[in-house]
Amino acid sequence: MTISRREALLAATGSSALMLPGAAPARLGQPRRGYDNQRVPDLGNGRFINPVLAGDHPDPAILKDGADYYATFSSFDSYPGCIIWHSRDLVSWQPIGPALIRNIGSVWAVSLAKHTGRYFLYIPVKSKPNSIFVIYADRIEGPWSDPIDLTLPHHIDPCHVVGEDGARWLFLSGGDRVRLSADGLSTVGVPEHVYDPWRYPSDWVVESFSAEGPKIAQRGEWFYLITAVGGTAGPPTGHMVIAARSRSINGPWENCPHNPLVRTRDTAERWWSRGHASLIEGPAGDWWALYHGYENGYWTLGRQMLLDPVRWTGDGWPQMTGGDLSTPLAKPKGGQPVPHGMPLSDRFDRFALGTRWSFYRPDAEEHRRASATNGVLTIAAKGTAPFNSSPLLTIAADTAYRFECSVEIDPGTTAGLVLFYDDRLYCGLGFDATRFVTHQYGAERGRPANPHGTSMRIRVTNDRHIVTYDTSGDGGKSWTRFDRGMEVSGYHHNVRGGFLMLRPGLYAGGAGSARFRDFTYRAL
Repeated sequence: MTISRREALLAATGSSALMLPGAAPARLGQPRRGYDNQRVPDLGNGRFINPVLAGDHPDPAILKDGADYYATFSSFDSYPGCIIWHSRDLVSWQPIGPALIRNIGSVWAVSLAKHTGRYFLYIPVKSKPNSIFVIYADRIEGPWSDPIDLTLPHHIDPCHVVGEDGARWLFLSGGDRVRLSADGLSTVGVPEHVYDPWRYPSDWVVESFSAEGPKIAQRGEWFYLITAVGGTAGPPTGHMVIAARSRSINGPWENCPHNPLVRTRDTAERWWSRGHASLIEGPAGDWWALYHGYENGYWTLGRQMLLDPVRWTGDGWPQMTGGDLSTPLAKPKGGQPVPHGMPLSDRFDRFALGTRWSFYRPDAEEHRRASATNGVLTIAAKGTAPFNSSPLLTIAADTAYRFECSVEIDPGTTAGLVLFYDDRLYCGLGFDATRFVTHQYGAERGRPANPHGTSMRIRVTNDRHIVTYDTSGDGGKSWTRFDRGMEVSGYHHNVRGGFLMLRPGLYAGGAGSARFRDFTYRAL
């Protein structure tokens, strides 16, 4: 992939600044509402409420860069991937654009770093074979380099750190590490084991031990190593945050006497399976933890980013709130907020690929299938159904929401709207010129007659896992309820694996193209 092609694709992502309209006021303990009625964490009164980034934002990698904070997340099979987000106060976040353009596999927990004026992103992928790649950029906005394979097939979850002697390291899953070259673009030697994580009591209900997600912060004379154990999903009480410290990056590492720092102890708590934490110094020199968790009962929304205040004990250990984070908390001091989030509704005046939209498991030239201009998104047909058509997906940020879009098809095209977990688990409603096609449980089932012909508006409502469909032949002036509904609370990782979320999306299969107009998303 050439830089000119990358720049052309980045130009199509539409990552210009977003202006947040006046958000609706918050009720006591409730979020304000912003774009498309989505949740806004800043309550506008000096307090915030979690999540700070709603919807699927797993394995947060956080970088403090002067007065700016940057974050990115596991993007798995969505491309463009590794969207960079920007904040000034750790509460309000705004997308910049994607760092990873080329499909190199399923992207797991990454590490975002800055060293000697250059930004680095270390990217573990599940592929054939597995490995860890690195990309770099001289500006956080990019352009980012092509991926460089570090040939590390047996580890995930890298964390870049610079030792007291200036040497660069990647800490890895399982308590291992490997040295990096001075430029950070290759390894020196082989991985070595340097840390045995703290063990929880044997009768705790967890998914697995799974020492992963190492993050290192330096405060005073200490390096703090924060690790996730207990398994990422599975039982809500499994995933947890533990800490160790050392005066040298070379160890020895002393486990915190207060471990675990965070753990869901009761399934009645608002946030489940909390882990992959980073310790971050706030704008006023205070300290905070950013980590992910599942919302109680909503595995389908994926892991959302949570902010937790940190205090320090007299003997220098971090302590997090550790509660269920369901009540408002005081915001970090200082730091001017940026506009929060992004609208998910889309008029298709441009193609916001890599911020609002991404393809599922795309081919190298997938972006050429779609273009948006003058209010029309055109997608060339591929495959026959959502499972083999690389659907175009967005995110959902709420427990109840509705999305709709006008769809027009060519002869031979089948197109529609989906709720998509992966290529074996999805639901939705599509149509060709004569019949509907019902997508249920990751398969194509009912084929009732289509009274609207080659053009209609489709509406999908997901009201706390109850999914209904409505269609309109007059552009949404009148609606007809489709006679097949769904219950989708099981469309998640603990059923299918993969650590993904149930995403709204569009697809086009068969021959020819489909044209989409006026995509609207609204939280209910």
